[in-house]
Amino acid sequence: MTVINAIHTNRMSRFQWIVVAICILLTMIDGYEILVSSYTLPALTEHWDLQPGQQGLVASFGTLGMGVGAVCLSPIADRIGRRKHILGSLALIIVGMVLSGLSPSFELFLAFRFFAGLFLGGIVPSISVLVSEYANQQRRGAVMGVYGIGLPLGAAIGGFLSVRLIEAFSWRGPYFFAAGVTAVMLVVAAALLPESVGYLVNKRPRGALAAYNRIGAKLGLPAATELPAAPDAGAKVTLGTGMWQGIMLPRTLLLWVAYGLTIGAFYFANGLTAKLVTETTGDADFGITAQAMVASGGVIGALLFALFARRVHPRLVTGLIGVVGFVVFLAFAAFFEGHVMVLVLAVLVGLAVNGGVAAYYAISPSIYPTAIRAAAVGLMMGVGRIVAFFAPNLATFLQERGMSPAELYRLYGVVLLLSGIAVIALHATYRGLNRADAMEAEEEAERAERVGADA
Repeated sequence: MTVINAIHTNRMSRFQWIVVAICILLTMIDGYEILVSSYTLPALTEHWDLQPGQQGLVASFGTLGMGVGAVCLSPIADRIGRRKHILGSLALIIVGMVLSGLSPSFELFLAFRFFAGLFLGGIVPSISVLVSEYANQQRRGAVMGVYGIGLPLGAAIGGFLSVRLIEAFSWRGPYFFAAGVTAVMLVVAAALLPESVGYLVNKRPRGALAAYNRIGAKLGLPAATELPAAPDAGAKVTLGTGMWQGIMLPRTLLLWVAYGLTIGAFYFANGLTAKLVTETTGDADFGITAQAMVASGGVIGALLFALFARRVHPRLVTGLIGVVGFVVFLAFAAFFEGHVMVLVLAVLVGLAVNGGVAAYYAISPSIYPTAIRAAAVGLMMGVGRIVAFFAPNLATFLQERGMSPAELYRLYGVVLLLSGIAVIALHATYRGLNRADAMEAEEEAERAERVGADA
């Protein structure tokens, strides 16, 4: 039995769960670092006397960097390997976070947040792909759902910690803290995180057989004398054929639209909730608490996704999250000025947007062939985040022209509804496939990879 077949067909081993756990921890850090600007926005506004337009840039400039990083840097993982890509990105994220915390001016702060965002955006597709590749067929939907907990959990914990860090060390504290925990995880990942087996078999870099056998030994397999046969070169998949030809064209477009709308609502809710609640209540700590409750709701959303994905196809669950988000945003708008209801409904807001983003992390890798997976998922995330750059800026623009916080939430509720409709339409393109096919054998390259591994 090959390593690929052992991963696909055997029960999840301790080694595989360790890989998943490390990736969850990495996304926890990523979730915190993505939203750290939102948590520090009230303090930054006071420190530099920021105007509304500048506040929108603080909330979104790192997002722009993430979009550029996902588009430009994530494809590198398909050439150098997921492990090297993750480790290199972590090292540069540390640099970006330290420089952000040391920023002497608003302009330099934006530049350093953009720099850190490049590698925050570039690393997520590699992490998502690695989890997908180390999960077995039977549990992949649930594993990807559990993995999705990392982003909102890190954001939630980071939100509560940020209140104390800002009190103790000013707005700079959360950035230095982020750099410190990232450094710890760099050491952990360097020691324990394996390479993608698909990358080793397909690309065959120097030392591939030794790395392949080390992974096989952890799965209880005997050492191989040679690597399994790679998928048929005649069926080689490129970004052009794997994303833009035949049925993959509408699937790619629907996925991008659905994700872009969800990530837009995500960055609106996570980028401006603290600011909007603070302006409404006059209490900055309460605003940050509300923001942290949004992140906490994402943990619940990711857990519910993992639960329902065991019985209902993950894409349908993702679409349902968008519809539920529409209702929740309308309710949040109706009770925006009530202290207790704000916190309760903030959890549900997070369920919709943070849990929704986690759902896309789960469903997107399996749509694309292994050979282009990191690049394809990276492009999806990059385009979505570049679009999402405008979400908080559009909100602050509309607010300056008289739109109330409640009206803004109604607007982005409609955005979530449209996202849910788009992903349900994506699922409809798989009509005629049974659930197992749609989840695990829906792409020709994946099947070819398994055939090649058996050769």
